[in-house]
Amino acid sequence: MSAATSVGDAGPGPRVPWADVLMSAVAAVSWALIGMAGTAALGLRLLDADAAGSSGPLTAAVVALGAGGSVTPSGDVSAYGLSGAEADTAIDFTPLGVSLVGALLLSCFFLRSLRAAGAAVRTAELLARAGAVVALSVAMAGGLVWAGHDVVTIDGSSLGPAGLPGGGGGGLEIPGLGDIGGLLPDRVGDLVDASAAVGFTVDAVPTLLGGFGWSAGVLLVALCASRRTPLPRGWDAVHRVVRPAVSAVVTVLLVAVAAGLAAAGYAAIGDDHPRRIAGAALLGAPNGVWLGIPVGLFVPGDGRASGALLGVLPHPVDELLGAGSDRPVTLGRMAELDGRMWLLGVAAALMMLLAGVLTAVRTPVPAARQGAAGFAGRCALRLGVATALTLPLLAWLTEVSANASLSVLGFDVFGAGIELRGRPGTALLLGAVWGAGAGAVGALVAWASGAAGVRAVVWGEVDGEGVGERGDAARAGPYAPGAPYRPPDPGTNPYLRVPGEVAGPAVPPGAGAGEGDVSGAPTVIGPVGPVGRRGSRRGGEGAGGGERPPLWPDEGPPPPPPPP
Repeated sequence: MSAATSVGDAGPGPRVPWADVLMSAVAAVSWALIGMAGTAALGLRLLDADAAGSSGPLTAAVVALGAGGSVTPSGDVSAYGLSGAEADTAIDFTPLGVSLVGALLLSCFFLRSLRAAGAAVRTAELLARAGAVVALSVAMAGGLVWAGHDVVTIDGSSLGPAGLPGGGGGGLEIPGLGDIGGLLPDRVGDLVDASAAVGFTVDAVPTLLGGFGWSAGVLLVALCASRRTPLPRGWDAVHRVVRPAVSAVVTVLLVAVAAGLAAAGYAAIGDDHPRRIAGAALLGAPNGVWLGIPVGLFVPGDGRASGALLGVLPHPVDELLGAGSDRPVTLGRMAELDGRMWLLGVAAALMMLLAGVLTAVRTPVPAARQGAAGFAGRCALRLGVATALTLPLLAWLTEVSANASLSVLGFDVFGAGIELRGRPGTALLLGAVWGAGAGAVGALVAWASGAAGVRAVVWGEVDGEGVGERGDAARAGPYAPGAPYRPPDPGTNPYLRVPGEVAGPAVPPGAGAGEGDVSGAPTVIGPVGPVGRRGSRRGGEGAGGGERPPLWPDEGPPPPPPPP
């Protein structure tokens, strides 16, 4: 009675384990920062971009950009004839290679902490764990603001002709004429002796807000895409409806990035500068791949490019934007310059079909079968919504905007600019159409092949909430018994017999039983006396000379031994 009273008065449940919450959040954010910093440092080293300044501040600036921050280069360039607006440089670019590494590590550790919390996580604990990770991510962004600034001095003498004597010195000497620095027209002579201090600074407020949005978005996508992470009670609709489609979209996006990295590795084998290709792929492979997906699905974009930044664009985008036309960037226009671009549309369509099949395979089939048409409609609706939200997000993440008049992160780009933006409204509509079509076709393919729902993870309730594959709820402990091959039978399993039936019917002495015949004798566990030849039990011949005790209270005295 007292036990029942104490259980009933236990209250809402155990408190949030704050020590574990803080430790798991520190681990998640720390590993994410280490992965992002390592990726950024290696990419800059391969690009030789760290030769213009210290590698530490440059790495911090790239990590800040990867975490959704903003970097503003600035400096005194009046000696180069630039002033006012010409001296301001703005960069709006996200190195998604750095962002993806940090997102994978952050989500991995966050989801592991939730799985360790139990079969079902309470809402308060989920909010506490997510809030701790977001708060530490904002603090990490603040550290990047403090570390991500540097000043680089550009020596004007380095701009002199290196092939001429004195081209790298304080003036420009030509044999027979001497120093002609004062004879050069306009301000070219001043450029030879000039030096300018330029640098870059991580913006505080945009970086803090970007760190908050980046970490919160990563945790939200990870929670919606992980099919084996526990959710609070009452969230079963999220697990049943949202997770199959979101996990399918995330899977195909990661597969596309892996394909892009493989293509970059193949291109680097026969190139004269393999380090540059490797560095660019490490920092921006997701940018190129995720930019090509909307274009391959016929989502138009707008762009322009000029100056030195035009050379960083891949073919045929550089030719398309370098023409100076105001026409949109579409798959058809790029195919006019290079017919191989139609393969981009084929790859994007196959990617969507794969997403549709994965959605059908991971969507549970209801017990009351509604037919292939109903199942295809459910998959089409869910994947259509997921894709309609994904394509505008990709268009926003892959936006590029840079108007440079300074040395930016190791690249001297005076008077250069680039701008490439997608159209979110068109991406929303086309994403819904492509997702619905791919979901329906993939569901019909999975239904016809018998693969519909074979990888579904259903939220069940067996001794508490849990997840299991194909409708089996998770059980406590590592052992999950399988289905028996035949029904239990007490005649073949002695452990199923009641105590009074173990001894079996009494056998009269000498009734067809020879020496060693123990059929009908009870199963004895433990020392019951010495065993005679051929395994016959001889009661009463033990070491103490007494009779063995009965096996059960209702068992009579042991039968007399058979005659010799």
